Amino acid sequence: MKINDPILLALIATGFTWFMTALGAAMVFFFKEINKRVLNMMLGFAAGIMVAASFWSLLAPAIEMAEKSSLPAWLVAAIGFLSGAAFLWLADRILPHAHFFAKEGEVEGIPTNWRRSILLVFSITLHNIPEGLAVGVAFGAAANSMSETGLLAAVAVALGIGIQNFPEGAAVSIPLRREGVSRMKSFMYGQASGLVEPIAGVIGAAMVTSMEAILPYALAFAAGAMLYVVVEELIPESQSGGEHESADLSTIGFIIGFAIMMILDVALG
Repeated sequence: MKINDPILLALIATGFTWFMTALGAAMVFFFKEINKRVLNMMLGFAAGIMVAASFWSLLAPAIEMAEKSSLPAWLVAAIGFLSGAAFLWLADRILPHAHFFAKEGEVEGIPTNWRRSILLVFSITLHNIPEGLAVGVAFGAAANSMSETGLLAAVAVALGIGIQNFPEGAAVSIPLRREGVSRMKSFMYGQASGLVEPIAGVIGAAMVTSMEAILPYALAFAAGAMLYVVVEELIPESQSGGEHESADLSTIGFIIGFAIMMILDVALG
């Protein structure tokens, strides 16, 4: 099967993931508050999807493709994986941002006088980069394999990330509203956090289709970057609050998210 324009497909797919972010952010027009337990469960759900996608959609295909390389497959996967995590670690140290669970005035990255609302959006935007990259690289891999299975696997990645972007959009906009930002501004900030995904998706698809040799590295890179986000931000944030029941709900959300992404990937890919 010939995929004529994987870059266009990546743009359409990441357009869908952005739309789901915007749809979630629109919940701010209906709710001013979000229960902490519900928020924790949504964040755990997003983490579960990202962990499952990192293995089934990215790492496993990277290892399979790397077996054709002159280097050992494990080395190719490890180089890409560690590079992705290092990239996010560096971005986390440089770009100013704040976590939702952070206390007032706690800012990461270079010092700045930006408002907390902007810093919160930057935090979500930062971890949307590997999500968009994962979708773009998946469609680039589908173009490389020229198989229906590869295309369905890429669609599974887009669906999974789109599903987890809905609660993620709400998790951005509603807390901003609680901090006094207007409903419209909260929505605009929430949907804007997902705009980076189409950009990263197009870049990822363009890179792997023009430089086929980097494909297994790119897949593993996206996996490393996504898992860095999960461990550094989503899981700690989903477990915050100090209540045992709240932590249990975030764990349940993680399991459900992981299972949904696993089913999507195995059924479609």
